[in-house]
Order: sequence, then structure tokens, then C-alpha cells
Amino acid sequence: MLSRILICVVGVVGAAVVGVPGIAEADPPPLPNINAFPSARPSDYAVMDGAWYAFGVLDGVTCVLDKQSGGYGCSGPIPAAPGGANAVSAGASGKPGFANAARPLYGVVEDAKALPPNMRLTFRTVSCGTDGFATTCLNSANQSGFVLSPEGSFTFG
Repeated sequence: MLSRILICVVGVVGAAVVGVPGIAEADPPPLPNINAFPSARPSDYAVMDGAWYAFGVLDGVTCVLDKQSGGYGCSGPIPAAPGGANAVSAGASGKPGFANAARPLYGVVEDAKALPPNMRLTFRTVSCGTDGFATTCLNSANQSGFVLSPEGSFTFG
């Protein structure tokens, strides 16, 4: 008799747990409107004989807009990156992705000039900007890009 009661209680508790909705993953915060930031003068950030625009953000992260390929990305100690990634990049089209590289992708640019807070750099359809805390790059051609932030770095699009 006791075993039947126990089986019945376990069945009721199990059904109650199954009926509880799971905890949803938090939505990422809204993207800052970096295109509302004033544009920095691109020539101030030209490197590699003018082939790239490069700028520094956060602690040791270097970002690049490649004028030849239209690609863009950042490398260095990316805060709160998925899988401990140290690079994020995308081509002129397509969604960006995080990766781990043996050496910095944009390491040839030493001491890249810092992009001031609430400023952006734009080349063709890609704009990158920082509010001094988070750095966002957006490709307006396909609405994809990434956010680098101590609160969580992620791609979108």
C-alpha cells in the first residue's frame, strides 16, 4: 500500500515539474544606434598603407575595417566572448563569427589609435562605434554584426 502511495506521489510531482515552463535565456540588450554617433575622420585611422581603418577599444582589442575586401572584425582579449574567443570577424556579406586564433588577427597594427566614446567609423555599409563601454559593428547591407561588451559579447543578424 505504501509503495502505491509513493508511486502516485512521484507521478504527480513529475507531472507538475513537466508542466513548469523552462527558464528562458535573457534577450540580448537592445543594440546601440551607432549610426547616430558622429563619424570620426577615417583618415586619422588609416593603417597598412591606407588599406585598413584600425582603431583600439576596451583593453587591448583592435578592430579593423578592411577597405580592400569590405571585411571587418576585432581581435584581442574580447570580454565575455563565447568559448573564450579572441577574434570576431565577417566578410562584406554574411554573419560574423567568433574564433580562437593562435595570434591576433589584426596584430600587425600595434597600438591602434583609440576610438573615442560615442564616435563611429564607417566604410561602405559597415559602421563600428563605441559608447566607451560596448563596441558594436553593424553591416547595414544585411543587418548583421557583433557587440563586444563585458556584460556579454555576441553576434547578431
